Amino acid sequence: MIVLFTVLIFLVILVNGWTDAPNAIAGCVSTHALSPTGALILAAVCNFIGAVGMALLSPKVAQTLFGIVEFDSDPTASLVALCSGLFAVILWATVAWRFGLPTSESHALISGITGAALARRMSFDAINPEQWRLVLLGLFVTTLPAFLLGFLFYSVLLRVLARRQRRRVMHSFMRTQCISAAGSALLHGAQDSQKFMGVYLLGLSLSGFRSEQDGSIPLAVILACAAVMTLGTMLGGSRIIKKVGCDMTELDAAGGSASDAASTAILAVCSFLGIPASTTHSKACAIMGTGFCKKHGVDLRIAGQLFAAWGLTFPFCGAIGFFLSYLTTVL
Repeated sequence: MIVLFTVLIFLVILVNGWTDAPNAIAGCVSTHALSPTGALILAAVCNFIGAVGMALLSPKVAQTLFGIVEFDSDPTASLVALCSGLFAVILWATVAWRFGLPTSESHALISGITGAALARRMSFDAINPEQWRLVLLGLFVTTLPAFLLGFLFYSVLLRVLARRQRRRVMHSFMRTQCISAAGSALLHGAQDSQKFMGVYLLGLSLSGFRSEQDGSIPLAVILACAAVMTLGTMLGGSRIIKKVGCDMTELDAAGGSASDAASTAILAVCSFLGIPASTTHSKACAIMGTGFCKKHGVDLRIAGQLFAAWGLTFPFCGAIGFFLSYLTTVL
C-alpha cells in the first residue's frame, strides 16, 4: 500500500509543478522579459532551491499539513482513505488544466484529504480546527491583501516613473522582472512543496515507516519531493500562463515586477509563520491589483472564471475524497 501511496503523492506533486508553477512566471513570459523556455528553466531551478531551503530552514507549513486531519486506529484503512484524497486532487487538477484555470492544488490537497478523513471517521473529530484556521487565514491573506498590495506597488511605480521616458524605464524593468519572477518561483517551491511533504510524512506514519513526530523532515523526503516538483515545472503550463499573464489584463514589465513583488511578500510572510498559502491565489490577485491601475483594467469574465474555480475547489475535492474513501470503507 505504501508503494501506491508514494506513486500518488508524487503524481500530485508533479501536477502541482505542472499547473501551479506557471503562475510564478506568467508575468515575465507575457511581457517577453524571458522566453517561455528560459522562464521554465528559471522556475524549475528556483522551485527546487526554495523547496529544499525552506524545508531545512523552517518546516512549519509541513507540520501544519501533517496534523490537519486525524484518521482512525486502523492504519491500513486510513492509508487507503488518504490515497482516495490524493486521487481527488489529480482528478480536479486535470479538469482545471483542460480549461486553463489556475486552481490551487494546495487547497485541493487539503480538502481532498479532509473529505477522506471525514468519511473514514464519520465525525468532525477528524478535523483539526487549529490547523484549518491557518488554512482559512492563508485563503484570506492571499486574496484581498495580495490584490491591494499589487495595486499599491504599481500605483507608486506609475507615480514615480510618470515623467521618465517609458521605453527606457520598461527596458530596465525587464531585467528587474527576471529577479522578481525568480523570487515568486522560489516562494512557490518553499510553500507548496512543504504541504506535500507534510502529507507524505502523514502517510509514512500511518504505514509505520516513521514513528517519530519531532517536526523535522528527512532529507530523502525533501529531495524527492523537490525533484518531482521541479520535473513537473519543466513540463510547463502554457494555457495557464496565457490566461493569467496575457488574457486577464495587459501587463507591462513594471506591472509584472509589482505583481511579483506583492505575491512574493505575501508568500514569504506566510511561509515563515507556517500558514499554508496558495501561490495561485496570491499571484493571480496581485496581477488583478496591477490591472486595476491601467486604463483597460481586468477582464472580469476571466476573473470570474478564476474565482468560480477557486470556490469549487473545496467542495469538489472534499466531496470526491469523501466519496472514494467511503467506497473503500463499505466495499
